[in-house]
Amino acid sequence: MGLAPLDAAVLPAGVRSRFVDGINGLRMHVLEAGFETPGRPCVLLLHGFPELAYSWRRVMTPLAAAGYHVIAPDQRGYGRTTGWDAEYDGDLRSFRFLNLVRDMVALVSAFGYRSAAAVAGHDFGSPVAAYCVLARPDMFRSVAFMSAPFGGPPLLPSGAATPDIHAALAALDRPRKHYHWYYGTRGANENMWHAAQGVSAFLRAYYHQKSADWPGNLPFPLASWTAAELAKMPTYYIMDLDAGMAETVAPEMPAVTPDWLSDAELAVYAGEYSRIGFQGGLQWYRCRTDAAIAGELEVFSGATIDVPSCFIGGRRDWGVRQTPGAFERMQEVACTDMVGCHLLEGAGHWVQQEQPEAVSRLLLDFLSRA
Repeated sequence: MGLAPLDAAVLPAGVRSRFVDGINGLRMHVLEAGFETPGRPCVLLLHGFPELAYSWRRVMTPLAAAGYHVIAPDQRGYGRTTGWDAEYDGDLRSFRFLNLVRDMVALVSAFGYRSAAAVAGHDFGSPVAAYCVLARPDMFRSVAFMSAPFGGPPLLPSGAATPDIHAALAALDRPRKHYHWYYGTRGANENMWHAAQGVSAFLRAYYHQKSADWPGNLPFPLASWTAAELAKMPTYYIMDLDAGMAETVAPEMPAVTPDWLSDAELAVYAGEYSRIGFQGGLQWYRCRTDAAIAGELEVFSGATIDVPSCFIGGRRDWGVRQTPGAFERMQEVACTDMVGCHLLEGAGHWVQQEQPEAVSRLLLDFLSRA
């Protein structure tokens, strides 16, 4: 028997859970709001790692109340969406960015739309949203980036040798490694899925340490992509060389449950990741760091995002600054029609969960202007 939709008891009133078959080989689980009235403009919401469509629950109803049909999928590799390969040695190329874009083109079309008024992407959903509008600006008519700035597509290789950032990080007095490449290792899934503290406690600590609640999140611009500069970031980004992510975040387990993520809400995430593990999401990181796979994005080298765009992030989110210069390049080069760039006080990385009212307000303002 197939998976059931999410229990309505964990969803806000007006949001439903359902499945859509035949989405580029997937049976895609989606959350949906504003579905009662036909003909509404469509807004597509894309989550990041380690999250789910559920991370958008608090902004879906305000968008629907304003007249939009709001669709948030569990993306390929996540949650209740099925049809993807969960093995480390499995079909990695199905997780490459252009196939993730194909997923979204198929999903929008399956709902009967020729275009979406906007696509919003948070965290790893942000670059997927970017390539949606780069590849199909006719279908995705505006874009909102959240927490992860898009500094533009990769440049064509110059032929010049580049320093080995991994060797430089490992050679620091406190040896370090970059979490993107750690997430591509064979042991990363096992480390988090079977963490000594359990999946629920691992996620609680991980979510806490990247939120505004953690006092160590005081980000600032980094000068360059060098080991010395990158090592100024917290260890959940630039990890100790001999540590896994479960051990990295374990000391930061919060003493109290935050207002923005109740125990019942955490249980939704923990239930899904306990069931399927993290490998589906980790495949995205492997595609991003595999030069042969990521190289296909060089076809967009020099291209700009010309549809209306905006950025929403938390002022206490290191994700805004983790790639030196990306925040500035997004505003100055990558996006030619950026109508808003907002850093919210009192928000960290999980901005649409930590500050849902402010995010909803900013998204509605952007949609009205775009």
